[in-house]
Amino acid sequence: MNNFKWSKVSLMVLAIILLWLKTYVIYKTSFDIKIENWKQELILFINPLSFLMFILGIGLFMKEKYRNRYILITTFLISAVMFGNVVFYRFFNDFLTIPVLFQTSNMSDLGSSVTELLNWTDLFYFVDFLILLAVVLLKPKFVAYREFTKVHRRAFFLVAIAISFFNLGLAETERPQLLTRTFDREMLVKNIGTYNYHIYDAFLQSKSSAQRALADGSELVDIENYVRANYKKPNENLFGIAKGKNVILISMESTQSFVINNTVNGEEITPFLNDFIKESYYFDNFYHQTAQGKTSDSEFIVENSLYGLSRGAVFFTHSGNEYKATPEVLNENGYFTASLHANNKSFWNRDIMYDSLGYQRFYSLPDYDVRDDNSIGWGLKDIDFFEQSIAHLKEMPKPFYAKFITLTNHFPFELGEEDLYIQPYNSTNKTVNNYFPTVRYTDEALKLFVERLKEEGLYEDSVIIIYGDHYGISENHNKTMGEFLGTEVTPYVSTQLQRVPLIVHIPGQKGKTISKVSGQIDLKPTILHLLGINTKRNIDFGTDLFSKDKTDFTVLRDGSFITKDYVYTRETCYDKSTGEEIEKSTCEPYAEKAKNELEYSDKVIYGDLLRFYENTKSKVITEDKK
Repeated sequence: MNNFKWSKVSLMVLAIILLWLKTYVIYKTSFDIKIENWKQELILFINPLSFLMFILGIGLFMKEKYRNRYILITTFLISAVMFGNVVFYRFFNDFLTIPVLFQTSNMSDLGSSVTELLNWTDLFYFVDFLILLAVVLLKPKFVAYREFTKVHRRAFFLVAIAISFFNLGLAETERPQLLTRTFDREMLVKNIGTYNYHIYDAFLQSKSSAQRALADGSELVDIENYVRANYKKPNENLFGIAKGKNVILISMESTQSFVINNTVNGEEITPFLNDFIKESYYFDNFYHQTAQGKTSDSEFIVENSLYGLSRGAVFFTHSGNEYKATPEVLNENGYFTASLHANNKSFWNRDIMYDSLGYQRFYSLPDYDVRDDNSIGWGLKDIDFFEQSIAHLKEMPKPFYAKFITLTNHFPFELGEEDLYIQPYNSTNKTVNNYFPTVRYTDEALKLFVERLKEEGLYEDSVIIIYGDHYGISENHNKTMGEFLGTEVTPYVSTQLQRVPLIVHIPGQKGKTISKVSGQIDLKPTILHLLGINTKRNIDFGTDLFSKDKTDFTVLRDGSFITKDYVYTRETCYDKSTGEEIEKSTCEPYAEKAKNELEYSDKVIYGDLLRFYENTKSKVITEDKK
């Protein structure tokens, strides 16, 4: 070893350097990570290094033959993890978590969505592996092949430890209590790096798994007190106004509020909905509150008045929990409850989760005639879906609660020429261009569905609730969205784009626009109160949208929140009247409430606390039993 040539680079050091530099390039080109000063840039640059040194440094204890093999395999796996994050980020603008990886049963249905996100330039994400493979095979002279001594190994890991502590120290000065902000994955990746973030995510996963085993009913006390303190009385004029009526709840895939009363190429994007809101209650400040669970998150939030989780989807991670969801409550009050969705029943684990929510019937793929000529993208076209669903509605016992989940307006927003009611938007962005025709198609499907309800005599005896489940255009398309909207998409504008339509049509009621700030979490108490069912003893974090006492406040899953006058997102407070940044302290009075809501809801889910709730098995009090 006295002849060890430091002028030559070892394969391990070469691997670390290549992975380090590649990771930084990916940070800058494939992720939208906001950098505010030189210190944050330095943290971003160094944060992959300590992990790479530790993981590849294991090879120091191996013989050359096995070390080279270990370096190649490890480099490939690390590159694959990074590439997986890149592909996931391209659509969801988020990073992978372990619960998301558990959702592999969804992959068989993703089809064109994944294909749309891939291109040949993605080979770049494995360029370091290809270089190292060539080095191992060709053995160029600039690469050293020597054994490492204990001194070398000790020095190597001391440097790795020093870099790790330097990284964490800088991160702590830049963002105190960093590891408590588990819902802000961008903040974690920016400060501790993608690889260390995944290790931390594994720790969170093991922690959440242990929470249920260690939970007991005493944890519900503070949560109950919080919910009771924030309960708002229902509107006396509307409480029970729809008692005994059918409820038709329609989830509009990927539909955001900016399309309502808007045009593309001079044509209305949603002509039917624009007319329908004139004879309905329309909530124009209604926000989706989903995270990685997307459509399943929206279902969970709407049915339970609980927040989804910041990591993964409750439908997968906690489908065996005890819930007191809207279907179960309505079952106890004489309703037949069903969900209708022309997809595999196992997608998003619905066949399991729907049992926990209390649905009596799930009309899924086998209940529909699905052929190539009536399908596009993710499956049965919305017009055919609604038309075939009429027969299912007619066979249901009355009154019924029926939830419809649409499909056509799903990324990558495919539609045949024969189904184009408007032409695509004209820009260089295919995703944004094609979004408008698929929204328009769903609008037409809703129009035809409402006409059929009238023909079948169901319209006048049904409350019809239509809402958007989550965003369709992610922040990765902000440039094109800015061109369409005619304004720069700042974090403030991006938060406003999280508004989704909510239309509540009640037979005999005139149309009215309600502008109170609200979210999907408010739908459960709203529906139950309209049907005359008291929710005062429920563990609900939402508020009846028609309550005169409802405050203008809603929380998004990433910790952002919106009030009547302010928007708080990405550690910044904005004035809604101007859209400009203002002193952070202005938003602080609402920050504690936002934090409490998310934390209390998480405790209910992670601890499965509703199994301890004494009222879980009792019937909900109705108006005439008060």
